[in-house]
Amino acid sequence: MFSKETYTRRRNRLQSDMGSGIVLLPGNDDSGMNYRDNIYPFRQDSSFLYFAGIDRPGLTFVLDVDNNREILFGDEATIEEIMWTGPIDSLASHASRAGISDVRPLSQLQDFLAHAVEQQRAVHYLPPYRPEHTLKLSAWLGIPARVVEQRVSVKFIKAVISQRAIKSVEEIEQIEVAVNTTIDMQLKAMELAAAGVTETEIAGRLQAVAIAAGGNISFPVILTANGQFLHNHPHKTAFQDGQLVLCDCGAENAMRYVGDLTRTHPVNKKFSTAQREIYDIVYLAYQAAADAVRPGIRFKDVHLLACEQIAEGLIALGLMKGNAKEAVAAGAHALFFPCGLGHMLGLDIHDMEGLGEEYVGYTDDLTKSTVFGLKSLRLGRELEEGFVFTIEPGIYFNPLLTAAWQGEGRHRDFICYDKLGAYNNFGGVRLEDNFLVTADGSRMLGRPFARTATEIENLIA
Repeated sequence: MFSKETYTRRRNRLQSDMGSGIVLLPGNDDSGMNYRDNIYPFRQDSSFLYFAGIDRPGLTFVLDVDNNREILFGDEATIEEIMWTGPIDSLASHASRAGISDVRPLSQLQDFLAHAVEQQRAVHYLPPYRPEHTLKLSAWLGIPARVVEQRVSVKFIKAVISQRAIKSVEEIEQIEVAVNTTIDMQLKAMELAAAGVTETEIAGRLQAVAIAAGGNISFPVILTANGQFLHNHPHKTAFQDGQLVLCDCGAENAMRYVGDLTRTHPVNKKFSTAQREIYDIVYLAYQAAADAVRPGIRFKDVHLLACEQIAEGLIALGLMKGNAKEAVAAGAHALFFPCGLGHMLGLDIHDMEGLGEEYVGYTDDLTKSTVFGLKSLRLGRELEEGFVFTIEPGIYFNPLLTAAWQGEGRHRDFICYDKLGAYNNFGGVRLEDNFLVTADGSRMLGRPFARTATEIENLIA
């Protein structure tokens, strides 16, 4: 945990931003894999962690704004539970470390909320992402489960985002811990990659690195020879000489802050001519985007800048044609780069995305596009000092998508379909790092790590 002053300061600002009503923030519960006592690793709700700081199941935090009260509802571990787990700090002790003095049994929460509803007080809650949350909110507030989602508090959503989007110094330190562990995971992938080794063998070892560092993976590892599929998780497929390894992985540290890095490297330790050509285009797009980052610039514009860099490179290779700006404006580049340039990062791998991309990555004045390619851009808004996000351009040769577009005759003025058959077995290239917006630009988080094709070859040689 951070200091209790940190959590108190966050809650004080939340109370000020909300102004009135009751803020209801359920934590997560243990969840059984195949029966109740065989549980998945516990993961606390990120907003609960941000404001209450307590990383244990079965809790709900209530901020009674009108009466200036903070209440933690939960139960102490019983002697029967401790028999299985060993000693557990008291709930009152955990609450005290978070600056919360009012701790009540969970059984009292229902009556507390029922009384608030009787008084017609506003009860603010965030979008539920687990079915048990929906059912609890339905029971607590006396509303049908089908309308729980409809009554989420936009005011609460915006208040949370306004705080969590700007990372404090202590948060940045934690993110860098996670990023450095993620670099260790990437190094392990480079060490193990060889002809005959399967994707699952490597991915399992990467998770071991994350767990050994005191946390876990921040999302299921993406590690594949088929990088043309954007989120292709590992299979029992054995790598072959001449293939590329696309490894997109992240560590979550003990404080639940995360890293997210991608590197693409050759199985046989040396890029082929075609692989280096594509990698170099991706790197130039990555560097152009990183150089453009500063407070006040729209990330959508940074994304489009990277897209134009990719189009220019592919035109130079003869895989596209025409004018790069016009090609991007028409959306032709999305055959090769159909996803967004990056996303927010923090306590979540796509930070706060469960609160709604339209609130996290966009504004009332900038709405999300519905156009193929741009609709996958999770972050479009103006960047602010203290934002932490990813930059992750890529080029993907997906024969299924190419065949569909070619059959429709889509963007023939910009795409050289007759040249793409040679890339049907290429796969994909992605390069991703994590950045902090500073007062006058940006800073890449984590220790230095190979990025260019030459640096990668020298590292894995």
